[in-house]
Amino acid sequence: MRNLVDVDVKNKRVLMRLDLNVPVKDGKVSSDTRITAALPTIELALKQGAAVMIMAHLGRPTEGEYAEEFSLKPVAEHLGKLLGKEVPLIKDYLENAPQVNSGEVVMLENVRFNKGEKKNDAALAEKYAALCDVFVSDGFGVVHRAQASTVGVAEKAALACAGLLVQKEVETLESILKNPAKPMMAIVGGSKVSTKLLVLKSLLEKVDTLIPGGGIANTFLAAKGYNVGSSLYEPDLLEEARQMLENAQKRGVNIPLPVDVVVGDEFSENAKVQTKSIKDVAENEMILDIGPETAANYARMIAEMKTIVWNGPVGVFEMKPFAGGTEALCEAIAKTQAFTFAGGGDTLSAIAQFGIEDKVDYVSTGGGSMLEYLEGKALPGVEILK
Repeated sequence: MRNLVDVDVKNKRVLMRLDLNVPVKDGKVSSDTRITAALPTIELALKQGAAVMIMAHLGRPTEGEYAEEFSLKPVAEHLGKLLGKEVPLIKDYLENAPQVNSGEVVMLENVRFNKGEKKNDAALAEKYAALCDVFVSDGFGVVHRAQASTVGVAEKAALACAGLLVQKEVETLESILKNPAKPMMAIVGGSKVSTKLLVLKSLLEKVDTLIPGGGIANTFLAAKGYNVGSSLYEPDLLEEARQMLENAQKRGVNIPLPVDVVVGDEFSENAKVQTKSIKDVAENEMILDIGPETAANYARMIAEMKTIVWNGPVGVFEMKPFAGGTEALCEAIAKTQAFTFAGGGDTLSAIAQFGIEDKVDYVSTGGGSMLEYLEGKALPGVEILK
């Protein structure tokens, strides 16, 4: 895969597709993790004398329609502060190519305002490609989507390469898939088995221990015959979950499940909260976190690992009564000597909430891309650069 480091961009027009889909509150960026992750690539191109144009999306506007709330203006302003130079936002760039001098950087308005972006329209991709001499793909969070700004432009640009972030993400995931230090654990949380079924099956072939969390754990518990009350789970996937438990046993893979849980009588911070044995969950109760005994069990297992991949929390950590399990998990991950790799929006929020950012060896900026890579799927935005 060609990398920006190997390309001469002096006095060249460089178009970068980044993942700057960050939370914006009251017109200000409230978390800039994705912006800071892209800085090394932007700074390298500027240092080499490139004229830099940045492409990105924000939120989910109706494609082809401008909407102020999805404008990249706050992102451009925030990036300008980080770079110490103005980053003008260019709204009209498809028909009139922006004039950018070497060492300058501009941001092009939200690509999702352009009709044909999502379906990788060839004519739109041609217009993107016409803007630049070199296209740099550095939004790992979007390379699993075949869109005009991720794949079409790379196909049609005179020269396309990976940025530093995409290169590093792919290399790190490759090393985990091909040559991980053993024993290896995966922690896969989230609300639904269905959205992570393929990655769970794929990981079963690679890991020694697989800890399911959240609604996924509830489905496994129900598959083993436990009453999960009114908890979120997927009854139509119970057979699939049973088969996975059987396969794990045959392969010698440990899938530990909660022995105690924190339940509430409603999905609310104000719920009546109790910690119970998994055998005692009542019909009107929902499991919203793992209990202290389960958390201690998981912490012991984490301490024995050499590689840990984490995607998804083990409880509804955004609500204080149900944050204990994910907090205990974070503490165990912070203490481990294992190589730790984490990704996914909720996981990043948990890492920030419990202050362990500097204790995780590698934090991936792309949840969907990370999962698809772990499933063994080809990522369109990466394949096109090979």
